[in-house]
Amino acid sequence: MERTFQVDLRGIVDLFSRHLYASPRVYMRELLQNAVDAITARRALDPDAPATVSIEPPELTGDGTLRVHDSGIGLSEPEVHELLATIGRSSKRDELGLARHEFLGQFGIGLLSCFLVADEVRVTTRSARGGPTVEWTGLADGRYRVAPAARERVEPGTTVTLSPVPGMARWLAGEMVHDLIATYGDALPVPISIAGRRVNSGALPWQNGYPSPAARAGALRAYAERVFGFAPFDVIDLAVPEAGLAGLAFVLPMAANPAAHAGHRVYLRRMLLADGVDKLLPEWAFFVRCVVDTGELRPTASREALYEDDLLAGTREALGAQVRDWLVRLAATDPDRLRRFLAVHHLGVKSLALHDVDMLRVVDRWWPMETDAGPMTLADFRRRHPVVRYTATADEFRVLAPVAAAQHFGLVNGGYAYDIEIMRRLPLLDPAVDVRRLDPTELATRFEPPDPVLEARMRPFLVAAAGILRGLGCDVVPRSFDPPALPALYLTSRAAAQAEEMRSARASADELWSGVLGAVDTTDAAHRPQLILNLRNPVVRRVAEVRDPSLAALGVQALYGQALLAGHHPLSPEDGAMLNRSFLGLLDWATGAAGAR
Repeated sequence: MERTFQVDLRGIVDLFSRHLYASPRVYMRELLQNAVDAITARRALDPDAPATVSIEPPELTGDGTLRVHDSGIGLSEPEVHELLATIGRSSKRDELGLARHEFLGQFGIGLLSCFLVADEVRVTTRSARGGPTVEWTGLADGRYRVAPAARERVEPGTTVTLSPVPGMARWLAGEMVHDLIATYGDALPVPISIAGRRVNSGALPWQNGYPSPAARAGALRAYAERVFGFAPFDVIDLAVPEAGLAGLAFVLPMAANPAAHAGHRVYLRRMLLADGVDKLLPEWAFFVRCVVDTGELRPTASREALYEDDLLAGTREALGAQVRDWLVRLAATDPDRLRRFLAVHHLGVKSLALHDVDMLRVVDRWWPMETDAGPMTLADFRRRHPVVRYTATADEFRVLAPVAAAQHFGLVNGGYAYDIEIMRRLPLLDPAVDVRRLDPTELATRFEPPDPVLEARMRPFLVAAAGILRGLGCDVVPRSFDPPALPALYLTSRAAAQAEEMRSARASADELWSGVLGAVDTTDAAHRPQLILNLRNPVVRRVAEVRDPSLAALGVQALYGQALLAGHHPLSPEDGAMLNRSFLGLLDWATGAAGAR
């Protein structure tokens, strides 16, 4: 047996009017939308029909109500029953239910927003197609009535009268109404007046006729300061014809949080949709704020966001391409200005360079990376070094950069966001470029081994040092290298690091998994970490000549611990214990020697 749904009209009214919209302020947007759409419909029949919207706040009506008059097409009594009493029914859709492009509203629920501020909504209307004036009165509890109007309208059109809910009268007051019109309806092409005085400009910021480029730049700067709260670094003109979109992108003069969603001001056929619309641009373009007007992108039912569909996705890609083209032009025409921009917004540009070759070229040529020879662009670095070697972390770079610089090795800090990915993409610009992560043991190949006489003299010390560190899985290697101020360097290859991770995993695993990990652990002695003792360092030379074995052992332990700490290497419990023993032992020896004196 087939049945129809039972609808609680009071609940539906409450759902749409109180939960669909984020704020009571949208009621004015919906009233203006209905008025402009009615005028658009009338002018489709009569191009010479008047186009006016006039508003009487409670200060003028004298009875606490707000009245909105329009010279639109109006409604006949059958249309009142069909459209105003059926939630979701709209005259602004065609017979297939598709949105008609010339209208702002499409969903047939906009009038319900008035119940955010009013407990009674009265619509007095006369159709331009003929017929008497009809009055529809809707109540917040879901009831409505339709009757002939007590007074006939002279001209076609509609008047909406709102009687405020107790406590909501401030939303209907004249000053508030003026502010809401300035927010939502300032750019509408229809004159909107309060007490006979027009209160909207009827133009979008890029549509005003400016006498000169300088005047335009000054006006747009003032607009950005008023709307977004900043003086823009630059202004980019935007246009996506397939979306009926035109507008501006204002480049932020200060750094922005890449993780924060950028809110853009979006107009729909010159009616403000919302100030905080996100996902209009690609995520990498977080350094711009946009104001756009669109005729084709679809709003959500609440008209406070854009509907995610293929057209919006294509528009997002096109707008991103226009921002990107601005950056490419800036690189070609004003390098100094580009550098100032990159100093603030390099994260967005580097993010874009991960999938755009032109932006990769901009980063390669203009963005200074941190290298062992100071800040340098990758293009300059490649001219000096045949191989682009990089460290995986900033800590590793800080330790190895002075050593690499002294050996003229060439090293780039890959510890910042996107830098490693950018360097790995360099072969797209130059197929001959060699990019590789530094294996720290490569540095040791540049160090000088000791001469045979010195090595023979140091042999007892080196044998003792090797015995001290053997239990920690570390070899001792004497070498001479710059800078002399660095006494020791703890170097571990990637294979050794992986072996250490394997041993840690085995130690914490149960018996079964410990056996499995042991079976795949193929580490040999060739991959053990190395403590490189710098023979050019005077402290190392003096420690090597100490005749007291226990004091020499403390010196070796201290050099080992200092190298671990300087390199920001993780300390095992055994490492920590040795570092503690060396510190206390040297302190005890120093205080004892001082007491003996």
